[in-house]
Amino acid sequence: MERSNSAWLYRLLIRPLLFRLNPERAHHLTLRCLAQLGRSSPLQRGVARGYALDHPRLHVHVAGLQFSNPVGLAAGFDKDATAVAAFAALGFGFVEIGTVTPRPQRGNPLPRLFRLPADEAVINRLGFNSAGAPAVAARLRLAPRPIPVGVNVGKNAETPIERALEDYLTAIEHLYDLGDYLVVNVSSPNTPGLRHLQAYAQLSELLRAVRAHIQKLAQARRGTSRPLFVKIAPDLAAEELDGVVDAVQSCGVDGIIATNTTVQRAGLHTPTGEAGGLSGRPLRQRATEVIGYLYKQSRGRVPIIGVGGIFSAEEAYEKIRAGASLVQLYTGLIYRGPGLPYRINAGLLRLLDRDGFGRLSEAVGSAHS
Repeated sequence: MERSNSAWLYRLLIRPLLFRLNPERAHHLTLRCLAQLGRSSPLQRGVARGYALDHPRLHVHVAGLQFSNPVGLAAGFDKDATAVAAFAALGFGFVEIGTVTPRPQRGNPLPRLFRLPADEAVINRLGFNSAGAPAVAARLRLAPRPIPVGVNVGKNAETPIERALEDYLTAIEHLYDLGDYLVVNVSSPNTPGLRHLQAYAQLSELLRAVRAHIQKLAQARRGTSRPLFVKIAPDLAAEELDGVVDAVQSCGVDGIIATNTTVQRAGLHTPTGEAGGLSGRPLRQRATEVIGYLYKQSRGRVPIIGVGGIFSAEEAYEKIRAGASLVQLYTGLIYRGPGLPYRINAGLLRLLDRDGFGRLSEAVGSAHS
């Protein structure tokens, strides 16, 4: 199928049908289809011919890992690693699964996922619904992994915040060997108290302990230490972002994922009183501002994965120029369909030509030069 026809088909036929379903039901249906794709190598090869773009100018080296392109799938889409193999065929350069909790939990009561089509946004209050680290580890052991896989971990809801570290270490213990990089999620608005862990003192203590545990696991298993990232909220003030940069640099953390969903509702066209994290187009500007601030405060020394409101190559490039070495999609995929990674990567090549950059890495942070 031609890519242009695929985009047309999604916009005019598939998306309207999916949007007639309850959002969470539509999401599970999509994952089941992707899981089927992930089980068929011939089908993956056929899909990849239409959706995957491999160009050396888009290759990125971050935290000791090689990425064939900078466009990744954000955590939250495939929480339990049910369709990992399918995402390479769709043109993603990497995928991040989770958030995974150490023990299974159902998350918050239904309904907990809401579309805002007029804003091209989504509100979720899923609450870390997870099959649990042992189950996710079992799936990852069997999954083909043609692209880097990140593992995003969090604490169980019933775990007191003062014992959160135990949950992070337990989840990492199960998943350490199966993730190309690890992510500590301290920024979901849907687990009570979790965002308090972003304060400098608490974050430093947490990250230092997690980093030490990763090094211990690497020594015990005679392997390479896994890169560690921390995922932060877009709602932090400047002094709180300064604390994040200080904590990351002092604890030897490899990078920052900016940003998670927001609890802000300013500027929405859709009246809503639904609680939860807002993602999609309304998050674009703030996420880019946070990326730019982190890049400048760290003097470009801390790799950043940029996420929030990316629907086009221009919006991905905006985050790259602000300081992101890699970007991630979630809500954009819901509204633009499976051809979005290809369109972004193809568009990035055109933008690099326009601005005279030989490789994508040369554009990182260029808005500040």
